[in-house]
Amino acid sequence: MILSDKRILEEMDKGTIKIEPYNRESLGSNSYDVHLGKWLATYKEHILDAKKHNQIEYFEIPEDGFVLYPHIFYLGVTDEYTETHAHVPFLEGKSSTGRLGIDIHATAGKGDVGFCGNWTLEISVKQPVKIYKGMPIGQLIYFPVDGEIEVKYNQKKNAKYSGQPDKPIESMMWKNLF
Repeated sequence: MILSDKRILEEMDKGTIKIEPYNRESLGSNSYDVHLGKWLATYKEHILDAKKHNQIEYFEIPEDGFVLYPHIFYLGVTDEYTETHAHVPFLEGKSSTGRLGIDIHATAGKGDVGFCGNWTLEISVKQPVKIYKGMPIGQLIYFPVDGEIEVKYNQKKNAKYSGQPDKPIESMMWKNLF
């Protein structure tokens, strides 16, 4: 089951879902539209190493927009800071974004109960496309959890992406033991 608009509002009133900034017009029938923040990043190295801390370079999207190109992997961020304390949040693309050939996540569309932060976007495009900060970029949907959570994500000692800021965060794969 996915939470309806009324249930999302109820959960926001209870404090189990937090969205800042919140705009009522961004609330859909069963989702909440999130917007592209002002920061993008790209990796400094052409070849990434899963065992290495791969560094990124940040840049701000200009007021007149920025052109994304195929074969370049971009990290973006949602303008919205969110907290989800009793549900599993999923970030999905909007159909309007997809119809421009923009993918907003490579694999990581699911959050965890207890995720608090801005969402890092894993952006790739099919052809050159101009984007703008503040444009609708995706939508959050919320699923109820069956059973009690033992440890929420924001309470885990090894949570690599807890408290994400309003800038994209690079892969923390290198922190895993393998």
